[in-house]
Amino acid sequence: MHEARDMKVAYLIEPPFNFRDDAGRITGCDIELARRVFHVLDVGEVTFVETEFADLLPGLQRGAWQMTTGLFATEARERHALFSRPIWALPDGLLIRAAESHRITGYRSLASDRTLGLAVIRDQAQHQTALRIGVLPEQITVFETYGEAAQAVREGGVSAYASVARAHQGYLDRSPGGDMQVAVVPATEAPAGFGCFGIARTEPGLRDAVDGALETIIGSAAHRRMMRGFGVSDDEIDLLL
Repeated sequence: MHEARDMKVAYLIEPPFNFRDDAGRITGCDIELARRVFHVLDVGEVTFVETEFADLLPGLQRGAWQMTTGLFATEARERHALFSRPIWALPDGLLIRAAESHRITGYRSLASDRTLGLAVIRDQAQHQTALRIGVLPEQITVFETYGEAAQAVREGGVSAYASVARAHQGYLDRSPGGDMQVAVVPATEAPAGFGCFGIARTEPGLRDAVDGALETIIGSAAHRRMMRGFGVSDDEIDLLL
C-alpha cells in the first residue's frame, strides 16, 4: 500500500478467533494477525467493529468496513467478496452435552437419528455441510450468534451446534464446567477447511497488499508463538504452507 489510510475490520465474538479479554480489549488469533498485517502495511488507524456473522459480507458490500475476520472462502461467498490467502485450516466440530458423547460423533450420527437437533449460525458453511451429509432441514435450527446457539445446546433445546472445532474449544476454555464438550467431525465427513480474511470486492489492491504481508508473517517464528497462545498448533500452521 502506497499511502496511509484508516481501516475498519469486522469481527464477531468467537474465541479464540475474536473475543474481549478480561480488561475488555479486543483480541484473538484473527484480530492479532490483522494487527500484524496492518503494521506491516503501515496503515493509519485500525478500528475493529463487532457485528453478527450474517452482516460480515453485507457490511463489506455497503462499505461499512474493508475487511472481515476469517471466513471459509466458498464459491457462493466469492460472488460478494474477495478473499486473502488462507490464515487457518481447521476441522468442523460439534458442541454437545457431555452426556450425549456416546450418541453424537459427527454429522452422520445426526443424520442417522432424526430425534437429534442441530444448531447452526445463519449463512455459515456448516449448515450446507450438514444438509449434504443427510441431516434433515427440520432437524436444523438457525441462530444469529454463537452465544445463542451454545446456550440452546446447554439448555437441551438442540443436541449439537456445528461450527469450527477450534471455536467450540475456545468457548469451553472461557466457560468452565464439564457439562459440555467438542466432538471433532471426522475428516471423512468434512475435511479441514481453509479460512481467509474477507475483503471488499472494490479493494483488489488491498487484497494483494494483505496477501503480500501474510506471505511474510505466516509460518514465521513470531506467528507460531502468537498462534500457540490461542491454542493453534504448529501442525495446523504447517497446513497453510
